[in-house]
Amino acid sequence: MFRRLWVFIFVLGYSLLSHAADPTHQYFRIGNSQDVTTKTQAGFALMGGGADLDEAFLWMCNRSGGGDFVVIRATGVNDYNPYIQKLCKLNSVATLVIPNRKAAEDPKVADYIRHAEALFISGGDQSNYIKYWQGTPVQDAVNQLIKSGVPVGGTSAGLAVMGQFIFSAMNDSAYSKESLANPYNDRVTIAHDFLAIPHLNDIITDTHFAKRDRQGRLIAFMARILQDGMSKQIRGVGIDEKSAALMEPDGSMTIIGTGKGAYFYSPRHSPAQCLAGKPLTFDGIAVLKVATGGHFNVATWEGDGTEYTLDVTNGVLIVHSPDGRPY
Repeated sequence: MFRRLWVFIFVLGYSLLSHAADPTHQYFRIGNSQDVTTKTQAGFALMGGGADLDEAFLWMCNRSGGGDFVVIRATGVNDYNPYIQKLCKLNSVATLVIPNRKAAEDPKVADYIRHAEALFISGGDQSNYIKYWQGTPVQDAVNQLIKSGVPVGGTSAGLAVMGQFIFSAMNDSAYSKESLANPYNDRVTIAHDFLAIPHLNDIITDTHFAKRDRQGRLIAFMARILQDGMSKQIRGVGIDEKSAALMEPDGSMTIIGTGKGAYFYSPRHSPAQCLAGKPLTFDGIAVLKVATGGHFNVATWEGDGTEYTLDVTNGVLIVHSPDGRPY
């Protein structure tokens, strides 16, 4: 009898531990519990990370028509709810935590997303977004919102997944020096085709850009995409911390925030050397730095800012800017 009791306790404990390790989704909502349908205006808020920018969230809220604002994330809690509710006049604000593929395949989760009049992808770890959400109803629901003209934004990891090409961080973060020394090191992992945002095709985004010295790794990512035949043309967009690019449906952007702004990269040709275990050689990369208040259009690849070029020779980055500085 005691043996059966111990077996029962062990099985129950194991079941509880397994459930804790594989939780279902969590949904936190404040405001009106009943959904509303409002007229929305498309737009995309590309936020570089760091401190949240009130101006970017207000821009999204205004385009939501005062509807239901949904934040999605793979980990964390509902700390965005009171921040957004205090900032904006909305029907409701909700945070949806989707921590694994099982949760992402729950029809209820996709339904929460489809009822959003604004959607924000939180920071965190973008590898979770690719591992857990790509190829599930979550991906389909977000792309449905994009297609229907709902404003969508993302910060840090959320920004990282907004371009057609994505630094997926499957083996943790990548660093500029190591990526230029060997663009095939195991930290350089690239995914693609998660979100279908107009005018961000053939583009890879990067985050916390100048603050964390990520120019070198972005160049290595572009080199890999070209070398591996993932695309015949690739361009890069780096957004600094405390900066954001607010993009209209036609591809035109306004840069806001207190960071160093946004950087737009356009290689003129494929890398001369991009091989496993070898330093990168990749020259003739055109750059446009756009500061706060400036504008850029990713559809025409034109804007106002500081133009310069970059070369990488045997893994060494050479900056041909007016002041010789990389940022």
